[in-house]
Amino acid sequence: MSIIVGYVPTPVGQAAVDAAIVEAKLRAEPLLIVNSSREGSLVDKHTASPEDLERVLLAAAAAGIEARIVESSYRDDLTEEFLGLAEKHEVSLIVIGLRQRSQVGKFIMGSHAQRILLQAQHPVLAVKAG
Repeated sequence: MSIIVGYVPTPVGQAAVDAAIVEAKLRAEPLLIVNSSREGSLVDKHTASPEDLERVLLAAAAAGIEARIVESSYRDDLTEEFLGLAEKHEVSLIVIGLRQRSQVGKFIMGSHAQRILLQAQHPVLAVKAG
C-alpha cells in the first residue's frame, strides 16, 4: 500500500504534499506524488517544473519517506485520471488540496476535489493551505 497525493506548484499543492508526508510517516507507507498535465497543452500552470518536483522529493526524503513522482497526462477528465492512478497503485489514502471557490466558479468549472471526494473508493484527506 501507498499514499497518493495530487501536487500542483501552488501553496495548496504544497499543503497537500506536507500533509501526505505526515500521513506517510505515520503509516510507514511510501508516497506517490502525482502531477498531471492536459494533453496537447503548450502551457499548463499546474505542471510542476523539474525543480518543484525535486523539492518535494527532497522534503519527503528529509522526513524519511520513500517517495516517487508520477507524471501523467489527461485528455478530458483530470478526476478520472487521478482516481485511475489511485486504483492502479492500490493506495490506502488519497490526499488532495482544496482552494476557496465561489459557487458560480464551482458551477461553471466543476470541482475536481469535490468529485474525488464523492467518487473515490479510498479514504480521502482534503487539506487547505495556511
